[in-house]
Amino acid sequence: MKDSGYSIAVFAGDGTGPEVVREGTKVLAALAEGGSAPWHLTEYPGGGQYYLATGREWEPDAKAAAEAADAILLGAVGWPGATLPNGDLAGRALVLGLREQLDLFANVRPCKLYPGVRHRISGTFREVWTPRNVDLVIVRENTEDLYTPARGRLSRGGETEVAIDTRVVTRKGSERIVRAAFELARARPHGAPQDGRKRLTCVDKSNVLEGCRFFRETFDRVGAEYPDVERDYAYVDAFTQWLVRDPERFDVVVATNMMGDIITDLAAVLQGGMGFASGANLGYDHGLFEPVHGSAPKHAGHNRANPFATFFAIVQMLRWLAERHADPRLARQADRLESALASVLANGTARTYDQGGSVTTSAAGDRVADAVRAVPT
Repeated sequence: MKDSGYSIAVFAGDGTGPEVVREGTKVLAALAEGGSAPWHLTEYPGGGQYYLATGREWEPDAKAAAEAADAILLGAVGWPGATLPNGDLAGRALVLGLREQLDLFANVRPCKLYPGVRHRISGTFREVWTPRNVDLVIVRENTEDLYTPARGRLSRGGETEVAIDTRVVTRKGSERIVRAAFELARARPHGAPQDGRKRLTCVDKSNVLEGCRFFRETFDRVGAEYPDVERDYAYVDAFTQWLVRDPERFDVVVATNMMGDIITDLAAVLQGGMGFASGANLGYDHGLFEPVHGSAPKHAGHNRANPFATFFAIVQMLRWLAERHADPRLARQADRLESALASVLANGTARTYDQGGSVTTSAAGDRVADAVRAVPT
């Protein structure tokens, strides 16, 4: 527990990022009313739009602040035409750069369906899954696989002939993400919705790819230390249909970087869409929390983006800080916020365009802030 309070570095970023982060800080302010929230926020500029204006992705003091902060809250990065000289996304330093710099090896994506949240299948809103059947977490390796810099192009005469991306799967990377996933599966109180079993599913393509075979071998070796957690296996192509057909079977899922990147966005459909999908990027000493819907440039400035993914990212942030610092104050605040979110979603009074409603980003934030105030401290 830190008596001096927790420092949270905030990067609103690009596009709809500033709009949803504004609502996130509004809700944090509502939690803090009465002096019950031990944190302080400092906002820093950065991202693709900032690069176009200044020629810099962020400032040196912002980089140092991110390294020193107790937690980082990120809106989104990416803007049309904002690319670095090497062709990379401008603003990359705030996402992939921090993952590398702070060794944020675990990407943790909860997928939980709350009562009152709608799904859109074939362009229509309908009830397909029931809330009690969707409550899983996907843990994705975050630092290697196809996203390492081991890539390049062969060009001759000014024309690209070959582009190569090299997949890197290491013992260290596999072991620590698998162990983190087993620890999470052990700690989750309810297990899989279907049967209450503590279950960890390894998603890979080990029938074809050598890196996946190694990843599964590591899964079994580490899993022997967790006899209380059932080991489960799925090839990624089969997993995609099982996830949609029988989500209640899954509790915690672990995957390599690229496969995890794909299946987490598929899983977001089960919880109502990307507007509800939050992610934690965690290392041993640092944590970065974000809505994972991206900057959505076509929606920027229209006050229509769904801010709930940001609210759920804040829940993740508070719970992580509470556990890391053994601080029950933060755990209580996370409970307050999650209770407020559940009540607002259940009564359907904050449905943004992606849920078939017309509530604005700022109005949704107002309603959640009011609901927070109504939850006892």
